[in-house]
Amino acid sequence: MASDDAETVARLALAAGMGVAVSESLTSGALASALGAAPQASEWFRGGIVAYAASVKHELLDVPPGPVVSTDAVLAMALSTGELLDADLVLAVSGVGGPEPQDDRPPGTVCFGLATPWRVETDEQHFEGDPPTVLKRTVEHGVAMLARALGDTATEQEPTGTESALPWGGIVRGRQPGTD
Repeated sequence: MASDDAETVARLALAAGMGVAVSESLTSGALASALGAAPQASEWFRGGIVAYAASVKHELLDVPPGPVVSTDAVLAMALSTGELLDADLVLAVSGVGGPEPQDDRPPGTVCFGLATPWRVETDEQHFEGDPPTVLKRTVEHGVAMLARALGDTATEQEPTGTESALPWGGIVRGRQPGTD
């Protein structure tokens, strides 16, 4: 359940002293609402950007030209949001709620991008159901991703110097944006 995971996000973000932000399209602010309702949100939740129109994704969040329902798009959204909102951990989501396809992607396709001081990652899901069901499952999955990422911060090592810096001052290990 998203509210249980949101409470976990709150507890872990507070313990780690990390600021969390979201950038969302498909969910139209539902992720920010779920996180904002969690305990002590004003102390760890930096905010969210709802970038529903493709032009907003491209112009505000530096999404490269091309489809906005893609892993490259959500990584750009996450990285830009981290810089704009000065957040340590950012989740971005873009997808197709339905009932029609978008960017040649079928309804239920949802891309998630996560940026932390230690790594970036993507996840693509295909949720079955009508648009409200896809939206609900997207929020649940996204909040669970944040909870897992915060849980992982306790086991992350200090950077070795071979990693590249995130635009807002963090460090990325692993997959670099734009490489599949």
